[in-house]
Amino acid sequence: MEEIISRLNEIEKDENVTIFYACESGSRAWGFPSKDSDYDVRFLYLRSRDWYLSIDVEEKRDVVERPISDMLDINGWDLRKALKLFYKSNPPLLEWLNSSIIYQQKLTIVEKLKELVPEYYSPVACKHHYQHMAEGNYRVSEG
Repeated sequence: MEEIISRLNEIEKDENVTIFYACESGSRAWGFPSKDSDYDVRFLYLRSRDWYLSIDVEEKRDVVERPISDMLDINGWDLRKALKLFYKSNPPLLEWLNSSIIYQQKLTIVEKLKELVPEYYSPVACKHHYQHMAEGNYRVSEG
């Protein structure tokens, strides 16, 4: 956990962002990691006000990704991206918001999003997402 917090702090400094939420996603969060499972750290972040007010904000990169190293797979989404995906009932984002392992939480944004889940959650959108994943995994396994 100490290494994860250190990496998150490093990302904040290098990318000039504020990480307001970081959690575990994947087998560890679901309670069934294997002995060689990496840590799938996912986070949500904010940039400066000027970044959001720039004329080319739509063309700017809205994810921060780091290469997998030392058993750490760390990446995150900007708040604007997260809100657009939240509106579409994005299953990975909903999983992040409900992760059982929280590494960092600042501000009240996540609590407010959780309050809005009943209004924006779409079982149909989630079904399509997981069905598409299952079909892709089936094709790969047949191979």
